[in-house]
Amino acid sequence: MKTILTGDRPTGPLHLGHFVGSLQNRVNLQHQTTQYIMLADLQALTDNVNNPTKVRDNIAQVMLDYLAVGIDPTISTIFIQSLIPQIAELTILYLNLVTVNRLKRNPTVKTEMIQKGIESHVTAGFLMYPVHQAADITIVKADCVPVGADQLPMIEQANELIHSFHHTYKTTIFPIIKAEVPKIGHRLPGIDGKQKMSKSLGNAIYLSDAADVVVKKVMSMYTDEKHLRVEDPGNIEGNTVFAYLDIFDPEHSKVEELKLHYQKGGLGDVVLKKRLIEVLNTFLEPIRIKRLEYAKDIDQIVNIAVEGSAKVREIAASTMQEVRQAIKLIY
Repeated sequence: MKTILTGDRPTGPLHLGHFVGSLQNRVNLQHQTTQYIMLADLQALTDNVNNPTKVRDNIAQVMLDYLAVGIDPTISTIFIQSLIPQIAELTILYLNLVTVNRLKRNPTVKTEMIQKGIESHVTAGFLMYPVHQAADITIVKADCVPVGADQLPMIEQANELIHSFHHTYKTTIFPIIKAEVPKIGHRLPGIDGKQKMSKSLGNAIYLSDAADVVVKKVMSMYTDEKHLRVEDPGNIEGNTVFAYLDIFDPEHSKVEELKLHYQKGGLGDVVLKKRLIEVLNTFLEPIRIKRLEYAKDIDQIVNIAVEGSAKVREIAASTMQEVRQAIKLIY
């Protein structure tokens, strides 16, 4: 059985892009694997250093999303990164095995630095987060990490660190990590038509959004800028509304009919958007209901992650005992 580590930075509630990219996959995987799900609060501080309260408060929000979509904490172990001190210890050891130049060359880090506009003043904490992530994975000896294609360089660097550790200390403590890219035919774009739905870009529909909020967001969606009149033919390529219908509309044959009609002309954007509103609100309503029910006892919801962290600390302590033996720091 595979041991899987996944996780999220608790910087806000989760959105539809998270559901398509990871949450749906986690619900399925929890019945087939040993699954750890990490709330990466320390990594969230790399770009929220002045707002730790935001990170702390969103632990509960992300937990509500997890439970509402069907992640079962009796099967999947959910834990909080900062409650596992062994991760920080292992990170320090890994930092001795990687150069600053190698960290700067990581494509995922370079892209995020550009997106956040911090190329000239990147912090050491942000630059080293691939190393921190390697420690997250290996502290529980995970051998599989489901990631998007843009995160593959992070797994490559984690495996480099594992190889370097094994070579330096003549050991084979950690399994090599396999990256598992979810077999999803679509990546959900933002409502503004940009390639990625993101909290930081402000172009997301959240699992917690009320029905009227979904209406407002869908009505603002990017479609085809050249489709000015109903009778004009429209493009479906790059059309955000169709991208969402492809994923969330259960009536696939109806979606194909709409595409043909839109391309021929005579189908307005408002009609499409109204259909998407109905589809999304039908999909989100059960999640909203469960979320509200769980939210009645927020303390207990957070305590689920605290209890999961206690379980992971035991595993992490065992891993670090092996690490200290390998590096000859047993006193």
